[in-house]
Formats: sequence, C-alpha cells, structure tokens
Amino acid sequence: MTKMLVTTTEQIPGQTYEIIGEVFGVTTQSKNVFRNIGASMKNIVGGEVKDYTKMLDEAREAAVDRLRTNATELGADAVVMMRFDSGSIGTDIQSVAAYGTAVKFKEA
Repeated sequence: MTKMLVTTTEQIPGQTYEIIGEVFGVTTQSKNVFRNIGASMKNIVGGEVKDYTKMLDEAREAAVDRLRTNATELGADAVVMMRFDSGSIGTDIQSVAAYGTAVKFKEA
C-alpha cells in the first residue's frame, strides 16, 4: 500500500476534498514478564523505562497503519484531523487508538 497522507491539520494546502467519514486504528500491547520485571526495577531507581517507550512507539505506528488501512478500505485519499488516544488496561497493558477523518480529493 502506498503511504497515505495522514495529517493533524484540518486543511491540506492546495487540495479540495469531500469528507468520507471517521476512520480508526487501534492496538493493545504488553511486554513479556521479563521486561515487566526490568521495568519494575527501573521504577525503584527512576528514569525512563525504555522498553515501555519502545512499546508505545510501536503501538502508535501500528495504530496509524491500521488507520490508513481503514481509510483505504473506504476509498480515501488522505486522513485529516488525526489524533491519538491511549490508556492502560491493568498495570502492564497499553492501548493506543489513532482516529481521524477520511477524505477523497476532488478534481480541480
């Protein structure tokens, strides 16, 4: 799949388009028990828990990929007003959602 334009802005300079509708991409991830033990140890001394930072970065990328897939299935050319939402499920599971508005470019 060609990389579809996904933007946080409302307008795409030089483009006119019609709105198709809302699109979403969601993923829920966790680290294995050994990584969780390492994270717990880091909690004692403080600082960044790099395994969790990496996990959230991967989750964000997966959510945007799924958003693009959802938009492609609707025939969209781009997604505008993209936002993220995230949350915890329990103590070591994270959910990330990407959502926005799928649009179809109009011919000039």
